[in-house]
Amino acid sequence: MLPERRSTVVSSSSPYLNPSGQNDNTFLLLRRGKKFGGRIVKLKLSHVFLFFVSLFFFSCIFSGHRLLFHGSEFLPHFEQNTYLKNHMFASDIDIGLNKSNIEKPPGSKKRNKHLPCEVALAESVDHILEPQGYLNFTRFSLGFVETETYDKPRFGGHQTLKERERSYSAIDQTVHCGFVKGTGFDLNEKDRAYMKNCVVSVSSCIFGSSDFLRRPASKKISDFSKRNVCFVMFVDEQTLSKIASEGHVPDKQGFVGLWKTVVVSNLPYTDMRKTGKVPKFLSHRLFPSSRYSIWIDSKMRLTTDPMLIIDFFLWRTKSEFAISNHYDRHCVWDEVIQNKRLNKYNHSAIDEQFMIYRSDGLKKFDPSDPNSPLPSYVPEGSFIVRAHTPMSNLFTCLWFNEVDRFTSRDQLSFAYTYLKLQRSNPDRPLRLNMFKDCERRALTKLFHHRVDSSAPSPPA
Repeated sequence: MLPERRSTVVSSSSPYLNPSGQNDNTFLLLRRGKKFGGRIVKLKLSHVFLFFVSLFFFSCIFSGHRLLFHGSEFLPHFEQNTYLKNHMFASDIDIGLNKSNIEKPPGSKKRNKHLPCEVALAESVDHILEPQGYLNFTRFSLGFVETETYDKPRFGGHQTLKERERSYSAIDQTVHCGFVKGTGFDLNEKDRAYMKNCVVSVSSCIFGSSDFLRRPASKKISDFSKRNVCFVMFVDEQTLSKIASEGHVPDKQGFVGLWKTVVVSNLPYTDMRKTGKVPKFLSHRLFPSSRYSIWIDSKMRLTTDPMLIIDFFLWRTKSEFAISNHYDRHCVWDEVIQNKRLNKYNHSAIDEQFMIYRSDGLKKFDPSDPNSPLPSYVPEGSFIVRAHTPMSNLFTCLWFNEVDRFTSRDQLSFAYTYLKLQRSNPDRPLRLNMFKDCERRALTKLFHHRVDSSAPSPPA
């Protein structure tokens, strides 16, 4: 006897229910070989079943098609939202930005992978020598404003617009360059005495426990540099306690590895980024006897001998200031957009600064211009190599003054400061070497910051 085949019908009111009127799950059971009416019901049920299967199959195909091409279907709506977003970022002042650069939301563009490239350093510090007469660049006497009669003195001073304009001339003069007495960035006398004897310095800073302490790769540093180069890490008390809790406890002389920790008290700004510009730009004020200095951001670890770096970027190119170009952006217009898109600083403060720069002649960077004074108008300021010449010192004072007056985003003021200095002194140029970002990556190891503080309010 053949086994019983069972089919299902969705109706529970069928006359084919068993005599008791009960059926598990209210399904109708049909036996093969029954009456003619059973065969008709079975045939109809098969058609119904095939109909629903077919309907389900075509529904899946249609849904899958929509899922596969959903990007094109919702594109107009996405573009409309992007348009609104662009207008939300736009300022009330028409600053002429190329808004197409901020159409894509954060994270929508695949980030490029930036790799190091080969740098033809000397094999050893034994093979390099400072060129004779190297420091005979533009010579003039540069003094600094150190006191003010204002009731509330500022670290950067109260520079008038007339003083600002005159300060761009490479002549014997006294300029504002931070360190107005009684305004902060105080160091103890022992640290001052140590720094005064430095001839070559490598410096960095961590304020507000914003980063980890990353020691230079000792095996990569020559014995000569260990004896003759000062490695100074500026910290505040909060950071000193934090790094000590993480195992970086300074010895009796304040050293953690090669780093000499120098504690700064009475920080001059509440904005930690702006406070960090003091050792970044004003190394000639902190190391008054130094001939050369290297600035390295706290997010980086130095993996190359500093004397080899000075030889490669300064001596061989006959430059007095070296900095790398930005890895992605080369126009200040794009940098303004990026800073506002990521809320790096108060938008109104950025607009005010940018409007002043444009009114004073700042133009868009043209990569096709063979006579462009720089290969890029946007630097990657985490790595700076410089000689302490009068022109280099003046440039960093001017750059610091722009940061002090406007925003702490120094990429916004770099090109303006350099171009205005060159324009004001056509016969006395600053010998600047803007090198490739991949070279910076070859000489250091890059990490992420511990934290990224929120965007500060605009300066008063």
